[in-house]
Amino acid sequence: MKSFFALLMLLLLSISINAEAVTTISGKVVSVADGDTITILSNNNRQTKIRLYGIDTPEKAQAYGKQAKKFTASLTAGKRATVKVYDTDRYGRSVGVVFVNGTNVNEELITNGLAWQYRKYCKAPFCKDWLKKEEYARSFAFGLWAESKPQPPWDWRKAKRGQSSKRSYASSTTNRSSSGSGSYHGNRRSHVFHGSSCQHYNCKNCTKKFKSISEATSAGYRPHKQCVR
Repeated sequence: MKSFFALLMLLLLSISINAEAVTTISGKVVSVADGDTITILSNNNRQTKIRLYGIDTPEKAQAYGKQAKKFTASLTAGKRATVKVYDTDRYGRSVGVVFVNGTNVNEELITNGLAWQYRKYCKAPFCKDWLKKEEYARSFAFGLWAESKPQPPWDWRKAKRGQSSKRSYASSTTNRSSSGSGSYHGNRRSHVFHGSSCQHYNCKNCTKKFKSISEATSAGYRPHKQCVR
């Protein structure tokens, strides 16, 4: 009997902790950034940016990104919303489920094929039901599911970050290659060239000068592995 009451107390404590973890805020929706991000203005004139919990809509540059934003705006813009806040993300946004006139906006986006159930972050009990709604929308080719292989926004963002890194690297290489006059000294004996910050820059045989890396390599010189990258 004691073990039963101990288990019951732990269960009640768990329910209490979970209840405390979810807060509720409300206000007028004054901005819709995209399908899964809105801003509400509370009665005390405080603006709070909301990231819709448990879903991920296409980015604006993706197919159906604009449709998702338009759909969210049609349900929320200028209306009073109640938000059950479950978390705060790394950008400082409140992450929650948005209700407008009794309509669960997060759920409606999934049901109408304009959002994925965000598997990585959707951990609440109702997330299993949302996954079923996603499968339903997929089976009837609603919204983005009309495409044969729609790209999840998290994959799209990852690909964009990779492209950005490549562009940054290419830009850095171009900048190094276009350094000013006499930026590189070549060793006439070893045919190795050095950058101006290299300790061998003014070596005895480093009398050949180049304006850029491309000029040095075109002349048959190779970069010193420690001072030219």
